[in-house]
Amino acid sequence: MDEFIPIGEAARMLGMNASALRYYEERGLVPPAGRRQGRRVYGRDELRRLVFLQSAQRLGIPLDTAGAVLEAPGEQWRATVGERIEALEELIERARTAQEFLRHAIDCPAEHPVRECDFLRGILDRMLEGLTLEQVAAEHALTDARPTA
Repeated sequence: MDEFIPIGEAARMLGMNASALRYYEERGLVPPAGRRQGRRVYGRDELRRLVFLQSAQRLGIPLDTAGAVLEAPGEQWRATVGERIEALEELIERARTAQEFLRHAIDCPAEHPVRECDFLRGILDRMLEGLTLEQVAAEHALTDARPTA
């Protein structure tokens, strides 16, 4: 790779549109290394930043969070990333609970689990009594129980 490559080549290399690179520049996330003949050029450092942003977006990490890692002081970006990790941990836990809840429904031999599966009916009754799904899941250890009709 040359020391600096033009915007079009950088975009092709990364599988991005040149407009995305210009957008990142507008947001202050990845300014070009400079200009050659009026065109933006990018060096290895800028390409690394672009790959980081591309990866973050593919993982669903907001640009504000990714941008903080790129530019904010260490204490600030670490706090931002820590908050994002906490949110992801909560999302993962909800997804696991949803997965187990649905597994019990699909594993139940009953034709209509909400009406006929003792296990699911028990969970739903506890929720009618005021418990949250998370509380019932912990109470019943959803991952250990086997559904029965």
